[in-house]
Amino acid sequence: MDAEANHRPRVGIPYRTRKEELNKIRDSYDKYVAAVREAGGEIEEISLGLDHSELNSILASLDAFVLPGSPADVHPSLYEAEANPHCSFSDPRREFTDTALLDHAFAQHKPVLAICYGLQSLNVYLGGTLIQDIPSEIRTKIQHAWPGHAGDEPYHSINIEKRSKLAELAGTSEISVNSSHHQSVLEPGRNLRIVAHAPDGVVEALEWTGDSNWVTAVQWHPERMVEADPVARDLFGQLVARARKAPVSS
Repeated sequence: MDAEANHRPRVGIPYRTRKEELNKIRDSYDKYVAAVREAGGEIEEISLGLDHSELNSILASLDAFVLPGSPADVHPSLYEAEANPHCSFSDPRREFTDTALLDHAFAQHKPVLAICYGLQSLNVYLGGTLIQDIPSEIRTKIQHAWPGHAGDEPYHSINIEKRSKLAELAGTSEISVNSSHHQSVLEPGRNLRIVAHAPDGVVEALEWTGDSNWVTAVQWHPERMVEADPVARDLFGQLVARARKAPVSS
């Protein structure tokens, strides 16, 4: 194997919330860690307690990033909206960290895979807006949320736009995905293309079109599907492959 194939890119993953980090709650977080390692990446766990200088020093050493899901919601003030009563808590430290991470990733053309809350964070970062509570704002029979993670995890189909990176990766225009979110994209941010919808119109994936950098965002949770689903595995595989093309860390 050549040097590029042997290189294990360093992938940064911020903690889901500051509270989980401080209390060492890792069950959900570790699924992202395992998925990236299985795809061939090395992990850098990014604390949500770092100041700007500390954070930028770490980011400079990394090759790619995963923005994970979170039980928090992006604060509606960040997209100039009044809060829906059904909004969850916000996490200012996660918002601060995501902003610094995305500033760096876009400036340095480093690949990003954004998942669930991560998709919403990315969308707001680029000037987009959110549906704050699907059950109260959209008439739909599809179960998008998974309250308390009680019972079987809900799944539903999504339709993928042709001539998208996601369609090329999936090899089909329709797949089944898991679902545990109560918010979604309302208006996409600048240079973000909507590339997948649920049958009820809820946005399920975004792709960056501003330059050649690989920035892909999905509303579902591929980190929980990697053992059985090739599309889930390939999303993490693509992230690592893109990071290998221009390694920045030693």
